[in-house]
Amino acid sequence: MLDETFRAKVWTQESTGAWHFVTLPANLSKRIRTLTAGQLKPFGSFRVKARTGLTMWETSLFHDGKRDAFILPLKADVRRKEKIKIGDAIEVSVSFDLPG
Repeated sequence: MLDETFRAKVWTQESTGAWHFVTLPANLSKRIRTLTAGQLKPFGSFRVKARTGLTMWETSLFHDGKRDAFILPLKADVRRKEKIKIGDAIEVSVSFDLPG
């Protein structure tokens, strides 16, 4: 199992502003890419459990070619519960079972 915690700034999709994300650190993204080689679903995604503050949820990480990193979507419900706004730097944990 991989279980990592990091801090990242919340940003929004440029085109609509509807989706909110955090970008995983470059070194963690590279490690995940290596560990999940050949296992990724469409759009370079895979399922994870995430936590920020007291809120846990299941979602997918997506590989963002523009950033060459994985991005984690923050659901509106999570943002509401944790009072998260665009530009906030938050602590996030992601965990998933390693393939094989």
